[in-house]
Parts: sequence; C-alpha cells; structure tokens
Amino acid sequence: MRQDAGDVTPEGVRVGGGVHTYGGGDHLVTAAAVWCATPQGLFRGGTLVAEGAFGDLVLGDGELLAVREDGSGDALVAVPLDGGDVRVLAEAAGFFGAPRPTDGMLAWTWWSARDMPWDGCEMWVAAYEPGGQIGDPMRVAGGPDESALEPRWGPDGMLYFMSDRTGWWNLYRHDGTAIAPLEADCAAPPWELGQSSYCFLDDGRIAMIAREGPAHRLVIADGSGAVSPVPVPYTSIKPCLTAWGSSVALIGSSPTLAQQVAIVPSPSPSPSGGLPERLDVSVDGDRQVVALVYPPAGATSEWSAPLIVRAHPGPAASVELFTSHGFAVADVDSTGSAGYGRAFRQALYGRWGVLDVADCRAVAEHLIAAGRAVPGQVFVRGAGTGGYTALQAVSSDGPFAAATAVSPVVDPERWASTAPRFHRPYAVRLGGAPVTAAAIRTPVLLIHGADDPVTSPAGTAALADDLRSRGAPHELLLLAGTGHDVPASDEALEAELRLYQSFEVPGIA
Repeated sequence: MRQDAGDVTPEGVRVGGGVHTYGGGDHLVTAAAVWCATPQGLFRGGTLVAEGAFGDLVLGDGELLAVREDGSGDALVAVPLDGGDVRVLAEAAGFFGAPRPTDGMLAWTWWSARDMPWDGCEMWVAAYEPGGQIGDPMRVAGGPDESALEPRWGPDGMLYFMSDRTGWWNLYRHDGTAIAPLEADCAAPPWELGQSSYCFLDDGRIAMIAREGPAHRLVIADGSGAVSPVPVPYTSIKPCLTAWGSSVALIGSSPTLAQQVAIVPSPSPSPSGGLPERLDVSVDGDRQVVALVYPPAGATSEWSAPLIVRAHPGPAASVELFTSHGFAVADVDSTGSAGYGRAFRQALYGRWGVLDVADCRAVAEHLIAAGRAVPGQVFVRGAGTGGYTALQAVSSDGPFAAATAVSPVVDPERWASTAPRFHRPYAVRLGGAPVTAAAIRTPVLLIHGADDPVTSPAGTAALADDLRSRGAPHELLLLAGTGHDVPASDEALEAELRLYQSFEVPGIA
C-alpha cells in the first residue's frame, strides 16, 4: 500500500491480517497515518505496533478499534492513535466482529465457537469511553436461531443492523422497526470481516444491496419504508457499500463487465450482449433450484453446445473464456446458497454431497432434454465446498463426462477436525461422506494451492495418488505460493479448458 507515492508498509509486507482465515477490514486511513493489518501484525505506517492477527479496523474516539484473534479465541481491542499499547476491551472463546463506536457507546457482533455467523450471531452494545474499559455489555439482537449482522449507528443516533429473524436478512433499527421488509437477503454471509451491505446517504435515505438468488440489486429505502431500485449495469455487488454524499460508491461486476469501482448514480456503461438466462428447475419434485445459463458466444436463439455446470460459483468469473471457445456455462445456486433465505442456506446441513449434487444434475439433465446441452459433453466444476460437490457428482452415474475440482474438500470428517477455527462449525454441520478414487467414474482435474490453509492440498494429492494407482484418468495441478482462493491464472484456466476440449466440441447450432 502506498500513500503520497511513499511506501506505507515495509517492503515485502502484505496487507491482510488473516483474522478468521479470510481477514477483512485490514486497513484504516487516519489524518496522521495509515494503519494496516498484515501477517506480521498491526502496522502504523511503516512501524510494527503489535504482533498478532488483527482485522476489522475502525476509528474510535482518539484510538483504533479492532478484532484480534489467537489460538484461544478473539478479543475486541483498542490501540492509541500514537501507536501505544494494545488494550483488551472484551475477550471470548468464540468470535467477535464489527466493532462500531459512537458517542459513548460501542456495538459489536459475537458468535460462538460452535456456530457460523450466518446461523447464529448476536449483537451487543456497551458504554464506551476512549482510554478506558467498556461498561456492562447488553445483547440487543440475535441468538442461536437468528443471525444479526452489520451493526451501524445511523445519523439519527439509533443502532441499525441486519437480521434474518423472518427468514430473510433485512434491515432493522434497534427499536424493532423493520426499515424495508423484502423477500430478499440484504446481507451476505460474512466470510470476511468489515462487510457493509448498506449505507446512510446524506439526504436521509439508506442504500442497500438486495440479493435475490443470483441477481444483486441496488435499492434505496426512504423514511416511509418505500424501496426504489437504482438501475446499475451489475449483476453482482460486493457487500462494501460506502456513501458518497447522496450517491453510493460500490464494487460491481457482470458477465460483460469486469469488477470495477463505481459511483452511483453517476453515468455507467451499459452491458451489451452475453447476458445470462435465468433457469428455474424442479428437483426431486419438492424444491426449486435456480441457475444462470450463459450461451456460447455468437449463439443463435436455438443454440446447442457443450456445457459446463458450475456448483455455487459466486460472481461470473471466467465465463467469457469458456463461452468464447464454444461452451455454454450454467452457474447453479445449489442448495445452501445465499440469497434465498435462512431455510435454504441451512437445508444442506447433513445432506452435503446429496442435495447439491442432485441440483447440479437436475440442471444438466434439463438442458440436455431441452436440446441445449450436448450429451456426453457436459462437465461439472466447483471450488472449495463446490469442489467436493463436483467430485461427488462424478462418483455415481449421471450426465457428467468430466469434473474440475479446485481447492476441494476430499474427506469432510477429517476437514471438520482440521479446518481453521472459523470454518469448523460449518464443516461439522455440513457432514458429508469422503470422496474415494474407486467411486470416481470420469476424468478429473484437481487444482489446489500448495499453501491452502482452509482445505488440505495433501488430501487432494493423496486422491490423485490413489487415482494414479488405479490407472484412472486425472491431472493434478498444485500451485506453489497459492492459498485457498486460486486465482484465474493462465495455468489453471488452460488446464481446465484443455480437459473440456479433449472431448469433441461441435460447432454452434
């Protein structure tokens, strides 16, 4: 990071503290210095202030507030802006997040070591004075059956937060008022600290992200509870909104627009062509699954093409590479995905490798039956937990001719005991049976970062060894210096494209 063309952090120091594995809120700019959370510790400018894992840095009254993690748990801490000693405000064996101060008060979130924050998360407040300790904490929202997230003090002095108490993450005020009830998730699962799914505009309105399945909308709520959509050319908006006067600064992307910083409602480019088709498919007669289907580039309205089914992929990354080579891509929001309410998020618990696989298979079979996908040239791909889905999808008979698994979980039971502290409750609740080489029935491409702290590259390598001993077709790509989030590198994408192109690719109909 640089400020005024000078280095703020020492050479070789990377910004990103790694709290709860993924970090978040890793830097803060004050009038006197830039603060950065790094793997080495907390820096003020180029000076190391304290060792340890810090994140969610915010400015208090004359001091910095943050979350600090160690092997025994989390702490809410304060550090004088001159870089003095770290002061512990609260500590627990569970997890803290979102310290948010106002005059004389501090709000934060907490969830237990047995939970994920999207299952059960509490919001607390206490009296707060700089340089001292906090008063007696009081829980104001959340619990084992409610996820209360993103506390923020409004310009009216009231505390606002997101809660899924109705089944959908909606915005509330501390007095119990629902600001804008919607059948949409207006928050995202907090894999990272420092998320901001809403912000207060200087004209008194509130901007929010409304996640309706795979589509993200920017909406504005006024004081009456009325909600108005704001036209934006994005289908994916990161939960990091910031007010810019009466406008909103955001990071958005779409199938035709790379991720970009934008000010809304300033003029924005309009997307042209290549937009996905929404597909709703009935699965096992008792539930619906949504997929976004991207036709191959240049396709007519009656296209038919090889198909790549991607399990719970997130934003539409790398779609253009595959569609430009004649493939269609179906991004499946399989069971357990966000954007469909609390019940859908939790429906995968205990059924991992079953419901998600059935969802992907149902989308593939629907597109085959509709004449869109070419039988024998349908592939499945997933990353992380989706990598496990992809491997299980080719461990029984079905429509898939090959699979790509990126950073996959191979043995869920082992993962439940070895996953980072933050992930462990999720791993335990997901359950799942191990992937075995003997069950895999198609060629597979295994891609894993050699430095992955979340899922084991050793487990992936062991699976590759077992496949090799059985003479099963596979390729293992271990990426040196890469962690859990494998970048869309040329090496990885070329290997994936090579796998799919090893099957005959017909022309576009």
